[in-house]
Amino acid sequence: MPNAINVICISTEVSLVPRLQTALERREARVLREAHLDRLVERFEEDTYDIVVLTSSAFSGTEIEGAEILEIVLTQSPSTQLVCLLDPGNIRTARRQLRTGTYEYARMPVSDEELRLLMESAVERRPRLGENKLLKAGRKTRTLGEIIGRSPAMQEVYRQVRQAAATDIPVLILGATGTGKDLVAEAIHRQSERRDHSYMAVNMGAMPSELVASELFGHEKGAFTGAVERRVGCFEMADGGTVFLDEIGTVDERVQVSLLRLIEQKKFHRLGGRRLVSSDVRLVAATNADLLELVRDGSFREDLFYRLDVFRITMPPLEERQGDIALLIDEFVRRYNQTFEKDIRGIAPECVSLLEAYSWPGNVRELKNVVQRAVLVCEGEVIMPEHLPPRFGTARTSGTVAAAFGVGMTLNEVEREMILRTLAATNNNRKRTAEMLGISRRALYNRLRKHHID
Repeated sequence: MPNAINVICISTEVSLVPRLQTALERREARVLREAHLDRLVERFEEDTYDIVVLTSSAFSGTEIEGAEILEIVLTQSPSTQLVCLLDPGNIRTARRQLRTGTYEYARMPVSDEELRLLMESAVERRPRLGENKLLKAGRKTRTLGEIIGRSPAMQEVYRQVRQAAATDIPVLILGATGTGKDLVAEAIHRQSERRDHSYMAVNMGAMPSELVASELFGHEKGAFTGAVERRVGCFEMADGGTVFLDEIGTVDERVQVSLLRLIEQKKFHRLGGRRLVSSDVRLVAATNADLLELVRDGSFREDLFYRLDVFRITMPPLEERQGDIALLIDEFVRRYNQTFEKDIRGIAPECVSLLEAYSWPGNVRELKNVVQRAVLVCEGEVIMPEHLPPRFGTARTSGTVAAAFGVGMTLNEVEREMILRTLAATNNNRKRTAEMLGISRRALYNRLRKHHID
């Protein structure tokens, strides 16, 4: 949408996000929140923001660090507007840090109407020209809907999701438990022409088999004991939309026959009903079972399998997603910071090394649960190995990357190579790279420009 506005809010106040969305409701704004300035550069490496909103809590770090971060962002993304919401006692401190660019500010507390006028003014004043030079050229897609990952394996999944979304054919998603099959199904719906209609997800393996048919197709009054009134099923409610059937391999023969009729005719009977009900739904199914093996032993209909297996997407296990673990950790820390109202600013490199060395039999779901626990038990600002579950205590790693340089290399060549190797070791995390090299992020960006490193 041409009027959509991208806003990033740097504040510990979670309640400010819905207020900003309301203030820009005519612009259909997307508002992202970070608790501290130290994530701002990384966010601009991933996306471009029209407005940065800072509150007094954003200046809780050292003045030099805050000034460097703002200087990097505002000089490298000149079209971005800066809005400050400051407590009267913090105005002098903030002004010392806001050395670069122009900005607007208001004293806190600020009313909803004042906030709306301030944000509208920032939108109107923003330059139309000036690219975000921090944005990585040719960067890989990091997210698709709720899916997170930039590994080659996930780039292939993103490609397949877009292909599937452009059609109306059935999709079969395969993969182990915890790989995110449900997220892929929803992403297909959100990318498709059906996105303005209902999306309904049904976990077939989580309900008693005798209730599955009623859940999917509905029932008439008196169809069975306890059916005291007519019930509309998922396929009828989702007419025009998408139905996602998880654990499709668990359904019985009777439901399989009804599903086959639905796919072929887009019609079905409610339980106990005589009238055919029409429903135009897009069917997406998923399983962690070997459906072909179920076909061979007679527990799954072969004709239904081939009707479902028109477009197949296989989700890779987490251990095959090279480079995605650090990205997922950062996202889960951000989410659970908000959930538990914590203020965790990062995770120790040795902790990341422990997590990357683990095999992850439970895949992304297991990693999510581990990070959730770590955020909950961490009392400081950095997650350490002791905040991980006991099963990670047996692994040990120094997190140090060895590097050898040939005699005759110039200091410039050594510096460039060291930066490149450290970037590779940190999965291109600029903040972590600067920390490992013992320099400020402004110094790192100066060296990146000097050595022509994108």
